[in-house]
Amino acid sequence: MTQFEKKKRNSMMVVGIELRTSNHPDAGPVAIPQHWEKFYRENVMEKIPNKSANEVVALYCDYEGDHTNPYSLVIGCPVSSIDSIPEGMVAKIVPETSYAVFDVSGEFPKSLVETWGKIWGTKLDRTFSYDFELYGSEFGTTQKLDVYIAVK
Repeated sequence: MTQFEKKKRNSMMVVGIELRTSNHPDAGPVAIPQHWEKFYRENVMEKIPNKSANEVVALYCDYEGDHTNPYSLVIGCPVSSIDSIPEGMVAKIVPETSYAVFDVSGEFPKSLVETWGKIWGTKLDRTFSYDFELYGSEFGTTQKLDVYIAVK
């Protein structure tokens, strides 16, 4: 059994760039790294107004069922206001909910891929609403992050 901690988290607003994809071998494994490259190449983080923290969020949402079906990935930042959304970006409001939180550490991105594999193999009462990876300001030096999986 994979270890996780159950936590309730307040709502948050996220602004970032959106990708519609799936976990099919011909889709996500190719498109997701390209989406991250776009995030950094286009300095998306610097263009997001009203950032509430020096964090990056990879938000998985708008699922068409479970993790085997299409979903959206928004890579962006938590914000204090969505009054001003830059062109080419979207805003998502993540409601307060309960999460199974998985710590990720070790050689990145291998550690993250392994964690997602464990999540998919763990019996969780998932809502498939809003799941996210939270990269804190210290990620660049520690390579540690948390994966939040929305649960009932």
